[in-house]
Amino acid sequence: MGSPTIAVLRQKIHGLSANDYATALRDELPEIDIAVADTPAAERELVASAPIVTGYDLDAELIETAENLDLFAGVYAGVDHLPLDTFEANDVAVTNASGVHGPNIAEYVIGAILSHVRGFPRARRQQEQRTWQSYPARELQGSTVTVVGLGAIGSAVVDRLDPFGVETLGVRYTPEKGGPTDEVFGFDELHTALARTDYLVLACPLTETTRGLIDSEALLTLPTEAFLVNIARGGVVDTDDLVSALQANRIAGAALDVTDPEPLPEDHPLWGFNTVSITPHNAGHTPRYYERTAEILADNIDRYRNGETDFENRVV
Repeated sequence: MGSPTIAVLRQKIHGLSANDYATALRDELPEIDIAVADTPAAERELVASAPIVTGYDLDAELIETAENLDLFAGVYAGVDHLPLDTFEANDVAVTNASGVHGPNIAEYVIGAILSHVRGFPRARRQQEQRTWQSYPARELQGSTVTVVGLGAIGSAVVDRLDPFGVETLGVRYTPEKGGPTDEVFGFDELHTALARTDYLVLACPLTETTRGLIDSEALLTLPTEAFLVNIARGGVVDTDDLVSALQANRIAGAALDVTDPEPLPEDHPLWGFNTVSITPHNAGHTPRYYERTAEILADNIDRYRNGETDFENRVV
């Protein structure tokens, strides 16, 4: 198979433009024609003719008209926003960007845990008040960190925890596969892991199994000094139950990059807790985002040109 044209959709990801993505792709694939449309009409025309399209989302009606389309390369790890049934009905393979977020989100998790351990939020509040007052701090070493979800992101978190001398517990759909943690549990054993947890990291997709996974019962099972970090999806945590647990001091606090609802309304009670840090779903932001996405697509282009269909990160 010859050199295919890759159509880059006009959507912006994490503040990076389609042209930024095209530049990263040209660096990885200098012999491939990388086309970026600058208007909606030009984009429709490009999608209608290109064998490979990459971007965040593609309208189902456009897919129906894309007679040459063989592969849609998504630039997000999640694919729940995509019309997967339409892709499948039109025999279009779909890949995601799983693994792109690993390094940067893992750094966010480590930073959030260490900030809590060393009391940095309290230090910042005292600095703003110009108050010199000693306060107790903890050590991360010797604690137990539970990571729910052992995909690319969860595994990256576990790798970066290794130098800190912690015990790691993993929770995943298929515990029989093992994982990088010291112990691995299935979702049916979640509470066994939670009862031993000092720091709970949520790195799982939002599914029927995980929606509301961290509810009042789970929060009650966690030790009172446990700290929650959610970089998964807001819906994995029951927000009302979390607020109740924080109000009753049933957990020590939380670092939330995702919330339910999202964006979090300005009058929501979560904003008012000194023990909660909130970021606007940007743990995955990195200037190297498109560079890593381009690396995945470059590997799949090699497979495509060889007539292969076992694409890396294929979901359809």
